[in-house]
Amino acid sequence: MENTKIDISCSCGHCHSSERERHTHSAHSHDHAEISEKAGFFEKYELPLLLAGGAFFLVSFFLKSRRPLFLTFTLAAYLILGWDVVWKSLSHIRSGNFLDENFLMTIATFGAFYLGEVSEAAGVMLFYKIGEYFQEKAVARAKGSIESLMEIKSLVARILTPEGNTREVDPDEVAVGSRLLIRAGERIPIDGVIVRGAGVLDVSALTGESVPLDVKIGDSVLSGSINGNSVLEVMTSKLFEDSAVSRIIEMVQNSTQRKAKAEKFITKFARYYTPVVVGLALIVAFLLPLLFGNFRLWFERGLIFLVISCPCALVISIPLSFFSAIGLASRRGILIKGGNYLEKMTELDTAVFDKTGTLTRGEFRIDRIEPLGCPASELITVAKIGEFHSTHPVSAAVHAYPSADSGSVNEAAITSYREIPGQGTVVEYGESVIAIGNKKLLSALGTPDPGIQETGTVLYVVRDKILLGMLHISDEIRPDAAFAVGELRKRGISPYMLTGDTREIAEAVGEKIGLPKENIYSRLLPEDKVRILSEIKAKSRKGVLFAGDGINDAPSLAMADVSVAMGGRGTDIAIESADVVLMKDEPSKIITLLQIAQRNKNIVIQNIVLALGIKGVIMVLGVIGVANMWLAIFADVGVAMLAVLNAIRPGFRGHSQT
Repeated sequence: MENTKIDISCSCGHCHSSERERHTHSAHSHDHAEISEKAGFFEKYELPLLLAGGAFFLVSFFLKSRRPLFLTFTLAAYLILGWDVVWKSLSHIRSGNFLDENFLMTIATFGAFYLGEVSEAAGVMLFYKIGEYFQEKAVARAKGSIESLMEIKSLVARILTPEGNTREVDPDEVAVGSRLLIRAGERIPIDGVIVRGAGVLDVSALTGESVPLDVKIGDSVLSGSINGNSVLEVMTSKLFEDSAVSRIIEMVQNSTQRKAKAEKFITKFARYYTPVVVGLALIVAFLLPLLFGNFRLWFERGLIFLVISCPCALVISIPLSFFSAIGLASRRGILIKGGNYLEKMTELDTAVFDKTGTLTRGEFRIDRIEPLGCPASELITVAKIGEFHSTHPVSAAVHAYPSADSGSVNEAAITSYREIPGQGTVVEYGESVIAIGNKKLLSALGTPDPGIQETGTVLYVVRDKILLGMLHISDEIRPDAAFAVGELRKRGISPYMLTGDTREIAEAVGEKIGLPKENIYSRLLPEDKVRILSEIKAKSRKGVLFAGDGINDAPSLAMADVSVAMGGRGTDIAIESADVVLMKDEPSKIITLLQIAQRNKNIVIQNIVLALGIKGVIMVLGVIGVANMWLAIFADVGVAMLAVLNAIRPGFRGHSQT
């Protein structure tokens, strides 16, 4: 039923795939205009016309003894309900792509008229239209879960001028660094940082979580969040097109373009299935009478075969189930970039996690300062110089540490800055060379190792190759990390962890969240992560998921069969590289994603078995004369409605362990 097709790029009943649409779109674009002009009236007044046609059909049953009135009301019902179907069928014949449901319904009902079965002809069209109407509503409901994302887009931004006034502009016109005024109850239009005010934000539209988020000066905020009961001033950190709300809408809208194997199979199946069943119907209607006689009997059975054979139950319900699942995931704060990735989630046997920012919060703090022959304040100041330009999560702990001398860092004196992946940073500051990093950096500089026992992340602060001291850093494990790892193991999915930290730190984290020691890889550079992931993939029999959040995770994200990025604090490049984005940085969301994927797979299998099974049985019954036209209507419209209702049925509850 063409109007219920969920691929938004084309609504022709005979276009069941984007590939076919590209091939035929130019050929029948003129037909589109004519069809829209003729059928637009029915679409505008669909329900009144459906009710009117149904009323005429019902009245006709009481007029069977008065033949002229009976025929008048029956024909009126058919014309009210089916004229647009007949028009579309005739229009599609001109384009050469006419083997769609409009054509099948037109031929079947014309044949019924030829046999004098006018009630059956009107009945077929009535129940076809009823089924089409309810399927459109079902698809609209599924689309609504995704289109509702548009509601999180703010249509106006209120800019604060230097004079203290406000000016309302389109968010597209706001430059980075602009100050926005956000009043109570308003949505934040563009990502930014709070520069004045404090309060709570409703971020449920972004993360799927109903718990308000407390924010204050210096906190980053995402577009689409709703301000609570305070007034905030936000300095924009991105353009509108790069903000969270724009990227969410773009990612989810584009998700319908990446088809799963099941969707591609149904598209290909329908392409060959319809011509085959039309051919079989012709054989039943015209060849079997030559063998067995009784043309009227076999012609009627051929028409019944045609009605039964319509593939709409599969063509509609299978893509709709993926569409519904993607919409459901988006409401849970999980953005899936295509149905193919949802399908792959059911084929995994391995899950690989980055540690920092994924299994841990990535919010480091200095636990202990250990100076060697210099004051603690001097050690902190030198460390802040070394990390001044760094954006690494560990450097944030150094930046945030209070120090009386922190204001003495002269940015202009930093004449050179170099970041060494997996080791640390080297800075030229005035006449000195300052380095801060791990033991590998000490070795590269030729600075003697103090030989301390590392029980956590340790930053070594070096000036002119002389070790000034150590900063002991800690990171907090995410509360739901152990739950996520445990659930993966229950499902037969082997969890791994890759990290650049020391073996001691990695094993301490792994022990707390339930990771086997042999599945923990430590002291890895970015290129090492790619190499280890390649080895893990080679051992996997099904597929590998990789979850990460940082710039150095992008190559691994691109390599995995399914990649998941932490969207809350994750970097832009990680989000762009990933197949799935978690809007709230909770590893347990991966379990929710697995549940949605498995539920979707079950529904797809159920609908295939339901549709082909019932249609196959009733086709046979129709050929041998057991099934009549009314049973054929059930096999078409009834099965399609059951399949669609199954595709969108509620009843899923995702796990979240926080």
